[in-house]
Amino acid sequence: MIVYSGNKDSFMNSVENDTIAIEVEEMIRKLMGRKTPKSEYRSWENSLSYMYKVLNVDDIPSDAGIAIEYNIPQTSKRVDFLISGYDEKDDPGVTIIELKQWDELKSVEGLDALVETYVGGGLRTVVHPSYQVWSYAQLIRDYNATVQDEDIAINPCVCMHNYIRRENDPVDDKIYSSYYKEAPVFTKGQISFLREFIRKSIKKGDNKENIQKIENGKIRPSKSLQNSISSMLKGNKEFVMIDEQKVVYEKILHYSELCQKDFKKRTIIIKGGPGTGKSVIAVNLLAELTMRDQMVQYVSKNSAPRDVYKRKLKGDFKMSNIDNLFKSSGTFTDTKNNSIHTLLVDEAHRLNEKSGMFHNKGENQVKEIIKSAYCSVFFIDESQRVTMDDIGSVDEIKNWAGELGAQVIEMELVSQFRCNGSDGYISWLDNILEIHDTANYDLDGIDFDFRICESPSEVRDIVNAKNKTGIARILAGYCWDWNKKEAKNTDYHDIQIGDFEMSWNLGSGEPFAVSDTSINEVGCIHTSQGLEFDYVGVILGKDIRFEDDHIVTDFTKRARTDQSLKGIKKLYKDNPDEARRRADEIIKNTYRTLMTRGMKGCYVYCEDEKLAEHFRQRMHAYAEGFKRIQRDINNESANNKQD
Repeated sequence: MIVYSGNKDSFMNSVENDTIAIEVEEMIRKLMGRKTPKSEYRSWENSLSYMYKVLNVDDIPSDAGIAIEYNIPQTSKRVDFLISGYDEKDDPGVTIIELKQWDELKSVEGLDALVETYVGGGLRTVVHPSYQVWSYAQLIRDYNATVQDEDIAINPCVCMHNYIRRENDPVDDKIYSSYYKEAPVFTKGQISFLREFIRKSIKKGDNKENIQKIENGKIRPSKSLQNSISSMLKGNKEFVMIDEQKVVYEKILHYSELCQKDFKKRTIIIKGGPGTGKSVIAVNLLAELTMRDQMVQYVSKNSAPRDVYKRKLKGDFKMSNIDNLFKSSGTFTDTKNNSIHTLLVDEAHRLNEKSGMFHNKGENQVKEIIKSAYCSVFFIDESQRVTMDDIGSVDEIKNWAGELGAQVIEMELVSQFRCNGSDGYISWLDNILEIHDTANYDLDGIDFDFRICESPSEVRDIVNAKNKTGIARILAGYCWDWNKKEAKNTDYHDIQIGDFEMSWNLGSGEPFAVSDTSINEVGCIHTSQGLEFDYVGVILGKDIRFEDDHIVTDFTKRARTDQSLKGIKKLYKDNPDEARRRADEIIKNTYRTLMTRGMKGCYVYCEDEKLAEHFRQRMHAYAEGFKRIQRDINNESANNKQD
């Protein structure tokens, strides 16, 4: 969808008559049904007046096409300004320009393609503008069939007309070089350079013909995108499917393809505990459905699994067109009905109601995902809901599927491929944490290396040793404040227990699960959920203890910086019982999740000594005595019946 289109002459006349912002505002009201905020209106006036100056030369043809606010189909992303025409060889091209009002910017070391700037009333971390407009250009190249078939060149750049560039400017920091080489940044006083960039692809006008071709182009993944993800997945042993994973995968393929034939909406719910292969199936489906000409995306609320799977697929490549295949669950608030072929939602239990930084956008993420796609696939484990905002449940998904007229298909993954293939270990955890009543009272006969350590230092020693032959990490409950100001300081130790000191995972830019330096840091639920390691060490904080023969949780012992239980104090004032129930579920689920991240072993330190002793007793000896008592009771009961 394009808000405004015309040629250079009509655009210049509108600016000269001071009507361009009014025309854009009116079209947004007609097309989108929304009122334009004053700040946005002023930004159009300023930026479009600047573009008037840029285009006010004879050698940029008067019949070149002009478009403002082009909404890239199947996304909520909008390109600010487009100019279309033909180059000196008569090859078609479109220059896309990201217009920024920014006058200040700071580079962010260690975090790929991110900068800090004042936007939305405060200092925010956002993507570098070159990366932003490059990713928009890549979306158009990768999914617009007309652009692919007619070889229309898409040339991205950035115009920051208020920004005064200085020597060694952060916008030119070498850490962003791969992005600004693809999408150069033009700042205040650089009109001549921006004109020259436009002239390279716009020598002759086209009366917006190429813009209209892009607007009307069908959606189809490009061969380059298909080849990229296919080659990345090929030979990657981490994504090989086993047994029932393959069965579920094939069934999802069938239903997804059926949606594209009969145009009926379907919602598929895949239930499965830790290590059942939900993410492996999702990544394989992402590749295969893309190869089958579908627009498909991997979706998660938590960024950690997205970042890790992108990294594992891309290897050492920083820039890749597969980046656009991975999306946050909050990106579908404005997406049109059935505008995407298939959405694969991993960690669906983590979905929220509202989206955005301030949880004020959209209505419901489950609803918005189902609405956006013909086929929506939700991979879910309800026992991994770990914050007050987590609304993902089978019932929630079914309710919205019914509301939106989607057929519901349910499947379940049962076999564990994590924890040494041991269903028994996870069942034992459910039992001892009093999450579910299971038959696994002890660990006898279970092939999994589980130990209770005397100190956190012992946990660290074991994990360091295991990391030499595999991937091992230390994780902890969120009971120690995270100091944002010291996020990059390895000498600052957030977690202190006696003489044991370590930092929370540092803001190094590398995903915690794959960063080489993570062995020296402690991960939390947010950096490890949805991922797996060979071995994990887990520190259980003071938010969980053993008292009066039961597991007791205490939300008051959680860190002040923890957002997982945000709102619990207010709920406690209004409804203490419900607050305790919610907090108990979240804390237990958190530790269950952390203690199931290791495939081969888990090494635990408990701050509460009674809890540690409870674990020790339930591992072997005490459990055997309990079973003998149970057998005696059962035998006595049977004898009484005979009498």
